[in-house]
Order: sequence, then structure tokens, then C-alpha cells
Amino acid sequence: MKQLDQKWVWYLFVRYALSNLFLVVFICAFIVSIQIERSRDIQAIELNLNWLNLFWLIIPVLLVFQYIWARLEYRFYLYELNDIGFKKESGVIYKKYITIPYERIQNVDIYRGLVARIFGLSDLQIQTAGFSAVIGKYGATGGTGAEGRLPGLSKEAAEQLRDELIQRSRQQKTQGI
Repeated sequence: MKQLDQKWVWYLFVRYALSNLFLVVFICAFIVSIQIERSRDIQAIELNLNWLNLFWLIIPVLLVFQYIWARLEYRFYLYELNDIGFKKESGVIYKKYITIPYERIQNVDIYRGLVARIFGLSDLQIQTAGFSAVIGKYGATGGTGAEGRLPGLSKEAAEQLRDELIQRSRQQKTQGI
């Protein structure tokens, strides 16, 4: 089985770090506002806020944990094209196994968001018969849901995989007719 592009680890790390940065800033601002409400004395506020220095210890630990988690996600995200169809396994704690037969593939799209383009990564989305009409982009009926999503591919690998999936899908459909 193949793995995603190595740059996906850094993409995940940056995504996790940015999302948790906002959380840490929000928590700090909330705690500061509570301390200011409780005490109008400036010296008391300064003494009560000294424990915020603990965040300078928490942030590096959090960053190390996020990097390790990104590496684990990369390690356990595998895919392959076999005789039956597209096969994918993912998940660190809870494993998810997906096999999509070639004859069910309707469309294969490549998406490149802004941050993914900075890292040179692409997101391959495989839409299948029946699934795309039921599950939309945000869980609603109708829309562009994709049963098979393969993030973290290089631009070249995504285009090559898209072409291969479309070719195998056409072969299966012409053999079935």
C-alpha cells in the first residue's frame, strides 16, 4: 500500500497548531477578563495572572504532541489500487477501511485549497453512484459528497491517480455492458 506525500505531516501540523493557537488565546483572554472582573486592584491582578506563565510550558508540549499526532495520521493513512477497486485505510485509534469498486466511480475531482497549494498538496475526491446524491458537502441531501477522499497527495500523484481511476472505471463499465 502507498502512503500520502510526506509534506502532509507538516500541513497537518500547521493546521493543528493554528487551530489550537486560537483556542489558547481565547482561553487566556477569558481568564484575564475573569480576573479583571473579580479584582479592581492592579497588584492583585498581576499576582493572579502570574500563573499564565504556565502557558509558556504548555505550548511547546502541545506542539510536540501535535507533531507526533500528525506523524501518526500520516503513518496510518494508506491507499492502493487493486483488481477490485480503490482501497483506503485510515485512523490512528479507530481504523476505517474503504473499498470502492471501479464500476461505482462516477467522478474523480482534485481540490487544492490555499494552504494545501502552499505545501504543494492536492485533495482527491472520488464520487460514487448513490453516495454523492445522499450525502452532500455538509451532510445535507444533494451536493458534492465524496465517498472516497484522499488528502495530502502531490499535484502530480493526484493527477496520475485521477487518470488511472477514470481509466479503470471506464474499463469496468465497458466490460460490464
